Amino acid sequence: MVSALSGDGVDDLRHTLAAMVPAGPFHYPEDQMSDAPMRHLAAEITREKIFRQLHQELPYQSTVETDSWTERKDKSIRIEQTIFVERESQRKIVLGKAGATIKSIGADSRKEIAEIPACPCICFFLSRYAKTGATTQPLREMGLEFPKE
Repeated sequence: MVSALSGDGVDDLRHTLAAMVPAGPFHYPEDQMSDAPMRHLAAEITREKIFRQLHQELPYQSTVETDSWTERKDKSIRIEQTIFVERESQRKIVLGKAGATIKSIGADSRKEIAEIPACPCICFFLSRYAKTGATTQPLREMGLEFPKE
């Protein structure tokens, strides 16, 4: 029996599945964690942090777009992202009282994003609301499907 909650049986499952996978060549360099662009990874990391902090308060159709990714002379990276939600009330939830929520999301996101290129990252966030359906467009382009609205 496998339990994600307690971790019981997870190692056995991992070993069983690894034994079933046929051996083959690596398709990417060993140190490359994904074939997705860094801009996309950064947006998904921020989106994950939003949902981890806000739980059920936001619909999962909310999206994050990386507007700019600039490598600076001091070897740091400046990242500007926009968080799209479907209602003004949700935008206020993302911002939090005196910006506390978005500041916390930004700190968590920046910490994880900086691990990928192994250099300091300076992140700027903007929260906007978009008409219904517009927030799901980037997710649909990735191949995810949502019910018709």
